[in-house]
Amino acid sequence: MSNIVVPELGESVVEARIAKWLKKPGDRVEVGEAVVELETEKIDLEVSAEKGGVIASIARQEGEDVKIGELLAVVDESGAAAAAPAAPAESKPKAAPPAPAGSAYPYTNCRPTE
Repeated sequence: MSNIVVPELGESVVEARIAKWLKKPGDRVEVGEAVVELETEKIDLEVSAEKGGVIASIARQEGEDVKIGELLAVVDESGAAAAAPAAPAESKPKAAPPAPAGSAYPYTNCRPTE
């Protein structure tokens, strides 16, 4: 498990308001993916996941004020493999159908021009 906390917000800024959650519990997150938007009196910023996994819980709700270092959410890193979508299997190009027996032209889409 890893915690997502309120980061340093800038010079002389010590608290922010949770503007919008971009993820909800059960959602998959990748490293560096934005999870929540925070607003301060000076800036608006997105807080990203430091580790990939699944959002296990959200500690604070939209509209609440939070201070630097306070817990925002918990990411379950062990859920990363279980929640990851399966990679599509590589597909090989299909072979052209065999030419009709006795055909002078093996490619059915190619015809001599007259």
